[in-house]
Amino acid sequence: MDAEKNVKQKERRPGQRNAAAPNSGRPTDDRQKRPAKPTAPSASARNPKPAAVRETAAPTAPDRPLIARTGERPAERVPIILESLGAGDFHLIDSGNGLKLEQYGPYRIVRPEGQALWQPSLPVQAWENVDAVFTGDTDEEGTGRWRFPKAALGETWPLHLLGVDFHGRFTSFRHVGVFPEQIVHWTWMKDQVEKAGRPLKVLNLFGYTGVASLVAAAAGAEVTHVDASKKAIGWTRENQALGRMEKLPIRWICEDAMKFILREERRGSTYDIILTDPPKFGRGPNGEVWHLFEHLPLMLDICREILSPKALGLVLTAYSIRASFYSIHELMRETMRGRGGAVESGELVIREAGLDGKTPGKALSTSLFSRWVPK
Repeated sequence: MDAEKNVKQKERRPGQRNAAAPNSGRPTDDRQKRPAKPTAPSASARNPKPAAVRETAAPTAPDRPLIARTGERPAERVPIILESLGAGDFHLIDSGNGLKLEQYGPYRIVRPEGQALWQPSLPVQAWENVDAVFTGDTDEEGTGRWRFPKAALGETWPLHLLGVDFHGRFTSFRHVGVFPEQIVHWTWMKDQVEKAGRPLKVLNLFGYTGVASLVAAAAGAEVTHVDASKKAIGWTRENQALGRMEKLPIRWICEDAMKFILREERRGSTYDIILTDPPKFGRGPNGEVWHLFEHLPLMLDICREILSPKALGLVLTAYSIRASFYSIHELMRETMRGRGGAVESGELVIREAGLDGKTPGKALSTSLFSRWVPK
């Protein structure tokens, strides 16, 4: 695997231009340089995720070809903009000049954001009155450190979102243990589970620290959470314990995502809702190599096969890729030929909410998404 970039960049204030990668809509910890072309379409579960939590080995051989789909393509609803103004202990305060100012519980945080091309709305004083600032390499793969202007802070702190408790975490890859732009998908999933009138099975692929899994389980679903990172799985268990949710029906699976769903297909296992949030590039625990553009078609193809006959949704998000949402939209429609329903695709955005968390401002685009629903 290519070495991670480790070039430090100077810290920026809101009046200065930040040199974040132009395509860094929503970074994740394992967004690494493109490795050598793999010999197999295997996928890592989302490695959020510093190199220290990844292991390498030879990739495996392909397990099955794509299935030739026939029948009508699902109806389409495009473009869809799913917007969040924040929820629970999170909201986006302001953004601009390649930075974003966020509130996570008691802490006000500044992090790089390459898509914030405009000027900040709030004065410099608001950006200086913060608890934590991420400094260092602002590129997708870059590592760095946190500066704490007021007082030294611990690595973790408690947060609450959509009825569940979990740990915020200052990681060396600028992330804080949760990706709040997913609030809109989690809210949709929570609503589906609560109103279904029957037990639902939810599969969360590339599940990271498990907030979505906890939300689904708290709503009444039986959840299977898959991630290739042992460290991330450890975080999920910490989050489960913090929320006193140990008795909820959640399976925590540390495994390559593609290997897991192929095995589920062979077993005839099915799920009512599948969330999949793959990285652009990644590696599984045994060196399985994932390239989004090369392996996404097979992953979605398998996910279709393990959707239950009464499934309520297949949700895909894609970050930091040079593509239109139409690319994953058309792929989803082709994958779901003959299944009926509709495919709705577009972007996830977070709306600035000001210092008070209630004053709408500019919308910050975070990712592309495509979602199949049965009607």
